[in-house]
Amino acid sequence: MEFIYVLKLIPRLYQEANWTARDEEIVQRHFERLKEWTDSGTVILAGKTLNEEENAFGIVVFEADDEEQAKAFMKEDPTVAEGIMTAELFPYRVALLRKNEHVID
Repeated sequence: MEFIYVLKLIPRLYQEANWTARDEEIVQRHFERLKEWTDSGTVILAGKTLNEEENAFGIVVFEADDEEQAKAFMKEDPTVAEGIMTAELFPYRVALLRKNEHVID
């Protein structure tokens, strides 16, 4: 089964000046975790909007056996577990995916 979770920053982090070294470290762990799961084939894609306003968001599209496993995967995301982002989970189905994936490291 496929799922998507949508991530949103907590209001304190809408302005870059409010970010702490700890916040940056949490996001780095978030990125590293998603990269590992992408490399292993669980994560189909992950990314974020480039705007910095409060309507900015990130997404993670991934595979899980069921909704319970998907919720656990989402809640283990460091940004969610550490409380700097909120997340909402949805069942999802990839309908089209281009062959030549564009990946940024």
